[in-house]
Order: sequence, then C-alpha cells, then structure tokens
Amino acid sequence: MKEKITETSILLFGKKGFSQTSIQDIVTELHVTKGTFYYHFPSKEQLLMDIHQDYITNLIARQELIVHDRIYSQQDKLTAIIRLLINDIADKGPSARVFSREVRHLGPKNMQRIKQDRDQFRLNIEAVIKAGMQQGELKADLRADMIAFGILGVTNWSYNWFKTDGEVSEEELVTIFSEMILTGIGS
Repeated sequence: MKEKITETSILLFGKKGFSQTSIQDIVTELHVTKGTFYYHFPSKEQLLMDIHQDYITNLIARQELIVHDRIYSQQDKLTAIIRLLINDIADKGPSARVFSREVRHLGPKNMQRIKQDRDQFRLNIEAVIKAGMQQGELKADLRADMIAFGILGVTNWSYNWFKTDGEVSEEELVTIFSEMILTGIGS
C-alpha cells in the first residue's frame, strides 16, 4: 500500500501540485482511509521527502556508475549523464516533475538533506568536467562549477516541455544537448 500511496501521490502532485493536493485527495483516489495514509506516512511532507529521497538516491547511484566507468571518455560521461537525465524525464515524467518543482515545499531539515544529495549529483558532474580539462578533452580554462550548473539547467528544465511522443525523440534531444554543450566546451 505504501508504494500505491507514493505512486498516486506523484501523479496528483504532478497534476495539481503539492500544495493543492490534500491527503483526502490521495486517499479518495485510492479508496482508502486517512488512517491508511498515516500508517505509512506521518505527514504529507514526509511523503514528499520520501519521493525526493528515492528519486535522487536512485539517480546518484546510476550517475556514479557512469562517473566511475573507466572505458568512457570524459565527454562520453557527460553525454551519458545528459542521457540519464533526459531518459528519467521521459521514463519517470511525473516523478521528475515533482522532484524538480515541489522541492520548495520541504521543511528546512528535509530541504538540507535533499540539497546535499542534489549537490553531490552536481559535484559529480564537476568532477567529470575537471577530469576532462586535465586530460585535454575539454578547454583548460573552464569554470567547471558553472558548466555543471548549465548542464543541469538545460536538462532539468526539459521536464516542462519535453514530450516523449513529440517530434524530437529522447536520443535526438540527448544528441542536441550534448553537441551544444560539448561544442562549446570541447578543446
């Protein structure tokens, strides 16, 4: 039931927003009682925190497989990370939307925990950029921190407009973003 509550909440938060979705909306959709909700989650914010924690933990684990792969060049790693983010938006659209849009509803303590994980994801991108700079794959005078923020900005904003059934496929979008970024920072 906990999984069903989470899945339903993601869909409702994605459609209506966190603040416009009540616990009553969630339990009504599932045909269960509020007691069932509270058995699994002490609050709506804790539910949102669990959604965020699951999403970022899974994303970081998959990113770290890319980062630590010794076969990929640093440019290939950046493209793979862009692909990871775009594929997540395509495969987990509502979750990506909730993760990107609803974080502002977390309280200070929860926000700090999620911010640390989000920072780790960004710092992993920075590490790839720095390695690319050191290995001569990327320009030596880049601001790795700003490039990492740029990659995240370009890819993460896609949840607002990217449609898997639109005229641009996931892989085309990955290629467009990768070429745009790597052409700008390649050596």
